[in-house]
Amino acid sequence: MNSPRSSDTSRTAERVLFDLARDAPAWRKVELMGELYETVRDLAMSGLRDRYPSSSDNELRRRLADILLGAELASRVYGPLPGN
Repeated sequence: MNSPRSSDTSRTAERVLFDLARDAPAWRKVELMGELYETVRDLAMSGLRDRYPSSSDNELRRRLADILLGAELASRVYGPLPGN
């Protein structure tokens, strides 16, 4: 590895992180991916709350479906957004 992939992480620290990730058991990797998904979902919902402050939780979840699935598929699966 010539240079770190992150500008705020040293090569040594990055190597340790990669080694830990590589050596982790499969169950732990799956667990970490689940936690990452939840974090990304929470951040997306927070952004949607900022953009649509008067929307209900159900409408925000429906808008999240647009982001995750695309508007066309989300509409087919969950129906149109309220007000559309």
